[in-house]
Amino acid sequence: MTKAPSHFRWLLLLTIPALWCLLDGLGRLDFFENKTLDWRFQYRGEIDAPVEVVYVDVDSLSLSEIGGWPWNRLYFSRVASALIDEGKAKAVGFDFVFSDLGVSESADLPRLVAGNQEFGRFLLKAGHPPPVVLAAAYAERLFRDANGQAHERSLPLVATDRRAMKDIEPPELPAFKRSVNPADQTFFTPPIIGLIDTTDNNTRTVPAWAPNATGRTYYHLAFELARLYWGLAPGAIKVQGDHLNFVRPDGRVQATVPLRAGQLIDLNWFTHWKSQRSAHVEFSTLFKYAEALRSEDPEIQKAGKEFFAQPEFKDAIVLVGPVDVLFQDLAPTSLDSRPVPRVGVHGNLLKTIISGRYLRHLPQWRGIPLVDDIIVIALTVIVCGLLTAGGPKGTAAKIAAVVLLAGYAFSAFGLFGAYDLILPLAAPLGAALSTSFGAIIWQLVAEEYQKGRIKRMFGTYLSPQLVDRMVESGEDPQLGGHDAEITAYFSDIQNFSTYSEKLGSGPLVELMNQYLTACTDIVQAEGGTLDKYIGDAVVAMFGAPVALPDHALRACVAAQRVQLKLHELRAQWTAEGARWPEVIGQMQSRIGLNSGVCTIGNMGSRTRFNYTMMGDNVNLAARMESGAKSWGVYTMCTEATKLACEKHGGDRVVFRPLGRIVVKGRTQAVAIFEIVGLKESVPTQTHECLGLFTQALEKYYARDWAAALALLALSRELEPNIPGRSPGVGTNPSLVYLELTAHHQADPPPKNWDGVYVMKEK
Repeated sequence: MTKAPSHFRWLLLLTIPALWCLLDGLGRLDFFENKTLDWRFQYRGEIDAPVEVVYVDVDSLSLSEIGGWPWNRLYFSRVASALIDEGKAKAVGFDFVFSDLGVSESADLPRLVAGNQEFGRFLLKAGHPPPVVLAAAYAERLFRDANGQAHERSLPLVATDRRAMKDIEPPELPAFKRSVNPADQTFFTPPIIGLIDTTDNNTRTVPAWAPNATGRTYYHLAFELARLYWGLAPGAIKVQGDHLNFVRPDGRVQATVPLRAGQLIDLNWFTHWKSQRSAHVEFSTLFKYAEALRSEDPEIQKAGKEFFAQPEFKDAIVLVGPVDVLFQDLAPTSLDSRPVPRVGVHGNLLKTIISGRYLRHLPQWRGIPLVDDIIVIALTVIVCGLLTAGGPKGTAAKIAAVVLLAGYAFSAFGLFGAYDLILPLAAPLGAALSTSFGAIIWQLVAEEYQKGRIKRMFGTYLSPQLVDRMVESGEDPQLGGHDAEITAYFSDIQNFSTYSEKLGSGPLVELMNQYLTACTDIVQAEGGTLDKYIGDAVVAMFGAPVALPDHALRACVAAQRVQLKLHELRAQWTAEGARWPEVIGQMQSRIGLNSGVCTIGNMGSRTRFNYTMMGDNVNLAARMESGAKSWGVYTMCTEATKLACEKHGGDRVVFRPLGRIVVKGRTQAVAIFEIVGLKESVPTQTHECLGLFTQALEKYYARDWAAALALLALSRELEPNIPGRSPGVGTNPSLVYLELTAHHQADPPPKNWDGVYVMKEK
């Protein structure tokens, strides 16, 4: 298997979001995008509108009280007249296609004709037509009467949908004209006609207008009602490219409606069908009170007037439409998951126009959703990059990817609710998730290959622990030597020869296996790399082959954990009684640390070599381990380790200054410190001891021998390790400096004495 270049892998993965962009552009994601749009409507909830819309429901109760459908048009005439004259409604719209084709042959034809005449006279008032809009479906073709004259299919009072109009015969036209005005065979100026959609259950997007072969333009029912609401004359609606204007008589624009594809408008749903923000009245109730207005009984007339004087009618737009399920004029909406009467489409579209709260889409370039595509690509690249990020910040990057995806979705919902802006969701989220999934699969395959390659390369001559560390780092190990800043770790058992003398080979191996296993597990748990075992000694490094910025902190913590673990082992061995000699319960281990630049790499012969460290800083770490005995401590480090540890760990590790020394084999002095313990495990008494000791050390360097001796006498009693009390303890720093101070008091050092102690032993 050949590892694919990173740039090639990304180019191949980018075909996934490109495919999502293509599917989105072709409309293949419309179903999913519409679903997310519905969720946004439902999250936003209902909103107020500046226009009052009253729905007059032709429901089952009205059908029961008035009779079967179709009704005599007298009912519509009287209801509309009462709403306009008494209720002071601004306009009334009928969501019905009035067609004579639906009339039963057994119907009372004279009565129907009389109803048509009354409705016709109401609609065709000379000089002052009422603000009523009738519904019609747009028909593309024309037909001719017996005289060869062309007529539009969508005619007043006989408007119907495309399917029904196919069967209209020319001889029916004179009969209709006679039903309106038998004395006049000419066409009247038609009433206002508004388009409705009778062909599907679309409640998202409707055509704002449609042309006719004769050159006449029909506008949607809601647009005609909006024109009447603003008191504009016929012809005030002008289509201009990608928008539609309502123009006042003085030429100023009342409102501009943006159109998609030059004709379509998206509905902004303001309310549910049943909502406190929408008034509903049953048609039969309205007709009853409309008839009351014609009563000769003053009380009945008064009841009718009081009914229509209700505030919801004044200046409202009234929509009369079918509600009963028998009309089959139901469809789900963005706010109503269950089918509801589609007359609500006209009401919410009207509110959209009057309020100016149009659904806004991101701009396109020559019909291409370029901004949408940029969002898809950008979100995919960022999320995919974060999800596949490795290293110590890999978890944080993955969390950031999830937060970014959630933040984008939340922004889409928030911007829609606040500004009616529709950000794409289906394509960006789908592309980001699917591409990330593909990238993760690819990454897993590549990682498995990388793991196998590293194990094949190093498994024969490096420890399994080191190989696993290399694999986990995701970095190629460097062959040969190189310089790196690390912390070197050396440990050795105090007086080990005593234990080996008292134990046979079997118990000694068992004892050392327990001890070395505990030390190794702790070192590796803190990120250290085991270099080698030298008898009872453990040599390790922190910061290689995998770089660790906090290598000094890890080494200090590991050293203290080893000391604590050894304390547990001593208790365990003592509890096991005669199995172990008494001296085993006094075992102590000394640990030395130093941080600095060392040479790291594979070193040895051509046939056998090991990954190890070397250099002056490594030797200094070894001197810290051996020199700890002279100062009566069990963990000692250089100032470089202390400063590096405090840089990353603050005061987590407690140090004690021990002075400045020159180790054997070097000429430069180095400050040394005891690692007392981890902050949470150091008792108050020990902190008091350290404070007194530090003051004593300052007096020591100032040649104030008496003050130093007094302070050291106090700190001696508080030392955590006291000979005779603690197992295996021969001395401690207070005792060491009491002896040194007493010596200098008796035999003062020369004037150029700088306090540096020169080690005589390694």
